[in-house]
Amino acid sequence: MITKWHMSVPDLRPDFKRRIYICLPSGYDRQLKKRFPVFYLFDGQNLFYDRDAAFGKSWNLSQFMKDSGAQCILVGIESNPFGNERLCEYAPFSHNMPGYSYIEGWADKTLRFILSDLKPRVDRTFRTLPDRDHTYIGGSSMGGLISLYAVTAYNADFSKALCVSPSLWVDPAGVHKMLRSTSPLPHTQIYMDYGTEEMGNHEASPSALRETVSLLLSLNVDLTFRIEPFGSHCEASWEKGTPVFMRCLGIV
Repeated sequence: MITKWHMSVPDLRPDFKRRIYICLPSGYDRQLKKRFPVFYLFDGQNLFYDRDAAFGKSWNLSQFMKDSGAQCILVGIESNPFGNERLCEYAPFSHNMPGYSYIEGWADKTLRFILSDLKPRVDRTFRTLPDRDHTYIGGSSMGGLISLYAVTAYNADFSKALCVSPSLWVDPAGVHKMLRSTSPLPHTQIYMDYGTEEMGNHEASPSALRETVSLLLSLNVDLTFRIEPFGSHCEASWEKGTPVFMRCLGIV
């Protein structure tokens, strides 16, 4: 079952009410004494319905939840559609992105919205397990980058992160500086992958991935890193990988 809310982010674009998708697990209405982990996901418009997806193809997560019986609440947050504002909202730091104009780093504002506005509302409305151990974050592309930032810089709030095709290439030095400034708590879990077919999209990607993996291992996080054979930078590819990352993160 999917419920839709409309919420604005006061610190970013208060006039834009973005869609929030809440996907409840199978049996939620029958298990009245049970509480559930919550998985917050970026680019929510691309997760559940092809008709809402930016490029006409979703991750089809609602079908996966139904078929797998995963006992977790998914919360998809629609991205900002105005100009480069999505890039800014997901950027942990300001940088000059190759092929784009200067990108300001608004990730802290985005994460403050999740933790101060969205998460309290979700916890009030649904039977959640609100503690760090049962609060996860994830996304793809720039959504994967902000998820990596969230699970390290906001590690007291998130214990697991999904970082699919993360945009490490935008500023590898900035990403590595970001990671060197963190000390994740024990039992922090990260899943990261990258497709072979997207490896050539950005010259900096292979070296950025190698250095990022090395840094994460030095931080003693529980890291799963995969190179996805024939994987590309699109929703169809990320849908195909859903059973893998859900198992690796212990959600199914």
